[in-house]
Amino acid sequence: MTLTVANAAEDTSLMRGPLPLWVGVFVYALLFLAGDRLLFDPDTQWQITVGQWILDHRAVPETDIYSFTMRGQPWISTQWLAQVAYAKIHAWFGWSGVVVLAAGASAATFTLLARFLSRRLSESASLVFVAVALALTVPHILARPHVLALPVMVMWIGGMIAAADRHEAPSLWMLPLMALWANLHGGFVLGLMMIAPIALDAVVNAQATRRKSLLLRWAAFAGLALVASFCTPYGWNALLASRKILALGAALPLITEWRAADFTYLRPFEICLLGGFGLALFKGIKLPPMRILILLGLVHMALAQGRSGEILALLAPLILAAPLAPQIGRAEMAPSDTTPGRRILFASVAFALVTGTLAFASLHRFAPHTGNSPVAAVAELKKLNLERVFNDYDFGGYLIASGVSPFIDGRTELYGEKFFVDHNAASGLMEPGNLFRLLEEYKIEATLLRTQSAATKLLDHLDGWQKVYSDDVATIHLRKAGATHTAEPLVEPAAH
Repeated sequence: MTLTVANAAEDTSLMRGPLPLWVGVFVYALLFLAGDRLLFDPDTQWQITVGQWILDHRAVPETDIYSFTMRGQPWISTQWLAQVAYAKIHAWFGWSGVVVLAAGASAATFTLLARFLSRRLSESASLVFVAVALALTVPHILARPHVLALPVMVMWIGGMIAAADRHEAPSLWMLPLMALWANLHGGFVLGLMMIAPIALDAVVNAQATRRKSLLLRWAAFAGLALVASFCTPYGWNALLASRKILALGAALPLITEWRAADFTYLRPFEICLLGGFGLALFKGIKLPPMRILILLGLVHMALAQGRSGEILALLAPLILAAPLAPQIGRAEMAPSDTTPGRRILFASVAFALVTGTLAFASLHRFAPHTGNSPVAAVAELKKLNLERVFNDYDFGGYLIASGVSPFIDGRTELYGEKFFVDHNAASGLMEPGNLFRLLEEYKIEATLLRTQSAATKLLDHLDGWQKVYSDDVATIHLRKAGATHTAEPLVEPAAH
C-alpha cells in the first residue's frame, strides 16, 4: 500500500513538475492545428520574398527594389534575420515550414514565460497569468518577424527583472540577446527603453550603501546594450529607422494593428483589464512604486496601440511575479529536471510532437489567406504585361511575391504618412478626388482592387476604364480610351 502511494506520488510529480513543458506543448499544438490563421497577414509573403533576395544576393536591401512608386528610395529592413529564417524554411518545407517556425517560436515564448513564473508563483497562479497572456496574444500571433523576436523579448526583460528582484545588475551574458533582437525585429527599441525604469526599480529598492555602485553597473549595462544593438548590417541606422514608424502620424490609426483599443464591444482585452482591477481591489494587492509605474506604462501602450497588447500580456506577468508571490502564493520546490523519468518524458513529448507535426502536415495543405492573395486576378494581370498598377493595400504583399511591382504594400514606413493616407482615402472613396488625382499623377494603366471596394464600384461606371476581370476577391479595370459606361443625363426643367 505504501509503495503504491509512493509510486503514485512520483508519477503525479512527474506530470505536474514541468509546467513550462505542458504550456509549450499546448501552445504549439493549438497554433499548429490552426496554422492557416498564422498565414492570414498579407505581409508574410513579401517578408519571405525579401528574405530570399537577401539569401540570393548575400546582402541586405538599402533601397526599394519592389514598388514602382518608391523604387530607388532609401529603405532598410530591420527584420532581415527573421525574413531570412522564414525564406529558408519556406524554401525547404513550403508553407508548412513557415507555420511550424511561427508556432514553435510562440510556444518557446510561453514556455519561457511559464518557466519564469513557476519559479516564483504557485502553479495555479502561473497558469492564470499564462492563460491571460495567451488570450491577449493570440490575435497578434502571425507568421511575421515579430513572432520570432518574442522569445528574445521575454528572455531580455525577464533577465533584467530577475536582476532587479535580486537588487543586482544584469549579467553581461545577456548582451548577445540584444544583438539578436536588433537583427530580428525593430521592437528591440522597446528593450532598450525598458532598461531605465527597471534599473531605477533595482536601485531604489537596494540598500542605500549599494545604490551608487549599482546605478553605475546598470548604466554600464545600458551603454553596452546600446552598442550591442548596433551589431547589425545597418549599424545604428537600425535604431534610427524606428523614427520613420513613429513619424507616420495620421497613417497609424488607419492600420489595424496600430489603432487604439476599441471598447465598443466586450473583447478579451477589456475582460482581462477589468478582471485585473477586480482582483487588485478584492485582494488588496500592493506593488512597489516603480513596478506600478512600469505596469501603467505598458497599459497605456496597449490602450494607445493594439499591437502593444502582446507586450502588456507577456511583460506584465514578469514585472508582477515577485511582488505578488507573498500575496497570492509562492512557488513550491519543484523536483529536479535531470531525473531519468523526466528526461524520458521530455524525449517522449518531443517525439510525439515531431510525429504529429509530420502526420498533420502530410494531410493538410497550409496556404495564405485567399482574401489577401488574388491568385487568379494576378495571373490575368500578368498577361496584360503592364507596369503601373494601382492596387489594394492588402494585395501588395502578394504582388511582390508574384514579381509584380505594386503601387503600395505593407512597408508603410517607406511610403510615408501622406502617400498612405491619400491611397486609403482614394481606395475607400473618402475623398474621390484623390482617386482621380492618383490615377493621373502616376499614369496608372490598370487597377487591382477588392471587388467589393468603393473604388471598384465607381470604376464600374467610369468612362475610360474597362473591367477585364473580376472574381470574389479582386477586380481588374484597364485604362481604355474608348470604354463608355454611362450616358450624359438629360436636363429636364423642374415643374412649377
